[in-house]
Amino acid sequence: MASWDFIAKLVCIGDSGTGKSSLTIRLCEGRFSPHHDVTIGVEFGSRIVPVGPPNTQPPKPKPSISRDPSLADVSDGLPEPPRAEQTVVQKHMKLSLWDTAGQETYKSVTRSYFRGASGALLVFDISRRSTFLHVMDWLNDLRQIAEPDIVVVLVGNKSDLAAGDEKQREVTIEEAEEWAKSNGVLEYVETSAKNGDGVEMAFGRVAERIYQNIEAGKYDLNDRRSGVKGPPAGGGNRGNVKLNGSAKTTGYGCC
Repeated sequence: MASWDFIAKLVCIGDSGTGKSSLTIRLCEGRFSPHHDVTIGVEFGSRIVPVGPPNTQPPKPKPSISRDPSLADVSDGLPEPPRAEQTVVQKHMKLSLWDTAGQETYKSVTRSYFRGASGALLVFDISRRSTFLHVMDWLNDLRQIAEPDIVVVLVGNKSDLAAGDEKQREVTIEEAEEWAKSNGVLEYVETSAKNGDGVEMAFGRVAERIYQNIEAGKYDLNDRRSGVKGPPAGGGNRGNVKLNGSAKTTGYGCC
């Protein structure tokens, strides 16, 4: 039996130094690397995450019933009714993460990895406004090459720099949210690769929307260009799976 139900190709894009590699390492290995080398070309990592119900199904609140408080509760002393067993089987998605270089020198190389991606994290540094001003260029490049229905989340990284000293924040939450809304981006999420805040959420939002698209029949799971595929028939798969590109086995290599 496969350890995942679907596999999706995601790319992390944005200017150099915004923390794309640190976000990927945090998600895959649960650690922060303050001295990570500049990415040359593309590095690879993976992570299996739950998608769909019951993971995304919040517990239903019990209905409130108004009654005379002086009356005894007729249910007092009776055993609790048996709870219905959970019949929904949790689905899992393997995120095939492609961490791209942000330097202009490598753009011609990194653009080629946009093909066949079903999701993208568009990353900027909240303490460097110039990286936010460039996200439109990255989004345009992505949409010219990737599939039209690619799921994109705008990520403002290094939120920890705003926690102690607001002077380090150069982009407001409201401004980033408005940009995401105006440019057809799914949503805006702030993260800190240093302390882990928001990292799971950012990748999880992309994975969940991709799963919703799968359920809606928007992908051909047999077409590599869609960036999504199902597990191999009749067997498990715990190794790297290539989606329209060659994986670097010397990358982060988790999951």
